[in-house]
Amino acid sequence: MCHPAWGRALAQDQRLKDLVRLRRVRDRIDRAYAQPLNMEALARRVNWPAGHLSRQFRLAYGQSPYAFLMTRRVERAKALLRGGDLTVAEIGFLVGYSSQGVFRTRFTELVGMTPGAYRFGVAAATGTPPIPVRNGEAFLAEPELA
Repeated sequence: MCHPAWGRALAQDQRLKDLVRLRRVRDRIDRAYAQPLNMEALARRVNWPAGHLSRQFRLAYGQSPYAFLMTRRVERAKALLRGGDLTVAEIGFLVGYSSQGVFRTRFTELVGMTPGAYRFGVAAATGTPPIPVRNGEAFLAEPELA
């Protein structure tokens, strides 16, 4: 028979390995946010069934892989909207939405205003037009919107 401490050590070791797997999936989603989410392919990368991956991801990060992807896309879109160089439609396509309507809907759900209103609010709050963001990836401090 095993000593109880050994069982706890093995369980802890497995949990750490699982967290490494989940981090790989999260990093992959973060890097490929403009691509469609393929849960089966992500699950194959870590040798888990897609359902198990989804459940473990939610337990570890508090949201599903799809919700994480939508959050990342909207974060990137907000940075690009602050830059002011691209149209709202171009930004939607650039961050991975194939439809401007879906982009507008998801953005509004997560931010509480449309992408155009967000861009206008940023310009109004700062008193100047939005300035370009280097490489489109820098995150500026969020302005206080009324």
